[in-house]
Amino acid sequence: MTPTPKRRVPFAPYVILTPALVLFVLFLALPIGYTVYLAMRRTQVSGLGLGAGARREVFVGFDNFAAAVTDGELWAGWLRVLGYGALVLVVMLGLALLFALLLDSARVRLARFSRIAIFLPYAVPGVAASLMWGFLYLPSLSPIRAVLDVDLLGATTVTYSMANVAVWGGTGFNMLVLYTTLRAIPRDYYEAARLDGASELQIALRIKIPILVPAIILTTVFSIIATIQVFTEPTALRPFSNTISSTWSPLMKVYRDAFVTGDLYSAAATSILIAAISLVLSFGFLRVVRDRAFGEG
Repeated sequence: MTPTPKRRVPFAPYVILTPALVLFVLFLALPIGYTVYLAMRRTQVSGLGLGAGARREVFVGFDNFAAAVTDGELWAGWLRVLGYGALVLVVMLGLALLFALLLDSARVRLARFSRIAIFLPYAVPGVAASLMWGFLYLPSLSPIRAVLDVDLLGATTVTYSMANVAVWGGTGFNMLVLYTTLRAIPRDYYEAARLDGASELQIALRIKIPILVPAIILTTVFSIIATIQVFTEPTALRPFSNTISSTWSPLMKVYRDAFVTGDLYSAAATSILIAAISLVLSFGFLRVVRDRAFGEG
């Protein structure tokens, strides 16, 4: 009886995956684990806090999470971010869809230049874009004040000003995602619709937009995550206005706790809470729309 030859285990896939796994562990898994560790610790001070052993790190379980959940400043920041996010999502994705449809139209001119012009703001770093717009918002420098007699950094308008920066920088990326999806649609669909007498508007509403639904949902999820994590715009615009507090957004509160007040433990617990809420909102949105987007029940 011929013995069955031993099966060789291929090592090539593991060798190829090793660098990615190492990077994942070093720059994602370990930081997350260390954040969870810090979130369950606290500095305990004995006496006046002087001398060796007066300050020591102790385990406190979920006390830091309980403090974060009951923190009024954090939830006030969430309310501001939700209003900001609703404004950004509607305007940014609406413009991205409009521009993608216009650029995919058979009658559009200068399509290549238009694509570059719309996408170019996305290439500008967020800090540079926020500072640029910040100077444009200043009453003493802004040419906008010559047209509109509005304080763009006032308490009632600063959210719209920050949303404008986000829309200006993010529309191009979302437009490119939607436009790329449109270019993958066979042109035969459009020709058949035109032979049936459909106008360009009807083609857009009845063919293009329904096919774009999965891409629209994808860009919406990315945009939800980005708006929840808003940090650059309010932080960069804060020196221009006293209407933006140091805890305007949840991530700004994490930064203040960690690097201004030095409470790393509270900052770690708050950051985990923010990540959990982001996860719930993103997957909750996907669960609501998955039937329409991916045909899943």
